[in-house]
Amino acid sequence: MLTSLSIRDLTVSRGERPLFGGLDLRLGAGEAVTLTGANGAGKTSLLRAVAGFLKPDDGEIVFEGPGGPVDAETARARHVHMVGHLDGLKGGRTAAEELAFQTRWLGGGEVGPAVESLGLKPLMDLEVRRLSAGQRRRLALARLIAAPRPLWLLDEPLTPLDARWREAFGARMRAHLDGGGMILAAVHDPLPIAAREVRVGGEG
Repeated sequence: MLTSLSIRDLTVSRGERPLFGGLDLRLGAGEAVTLTGANGAGKTSLLRAVAGFLKPDDGEIVFEGPGGPVDAETARARHVHMVGHLDGLKGGRTAAEELAFQTRWLGGGEVGPAVESLGLKPLMDLEVRRLSAGQRRRLALARLIAAPRPLWLLDEPLTPLDARWREAFGARMRAHLDGGGMILAAVHDPLPIAAREVRVGGEG
């Protein structure tokens, strides 16, 4: 179980273009942080660096548990979820097949609570390619519930959702935080939960 994430003096570039430098951020159990800034400022790159998909130029990313630091590879493999701006779903599978695959891959078990809380039951027999953008996003977010992990990295998680499902997922985020989880989210619009804002980069 992770209890905190510490980012210290982090510098990230894209090619030869620096995105941001000297960034410090600490996230503890039960906390949410929103990353704001202009398009191209590096919000997604910061999430990808925490997830281990991008190597920073400088600085460090430290995961900690009740007993102290947790090996980064172990933390990312077992304790971190990332849902990117693109849903990463296979169009030829049914929603049920895709959610089952994602859940098994991530070490989860029962998909029922995720299906129920995000209203997916009527969609489960449909191929993913036939779902709307909002329906695909709900399916992608379902893995967070079906395979619980303490740290959620979310890139514009609410963009395709209508008001009803923004509210529903907001309730799931609050429950996650109440259980000691953590959320780090890149956003343009505020999340429907209390969150501390960290601005990334300068001009877009």
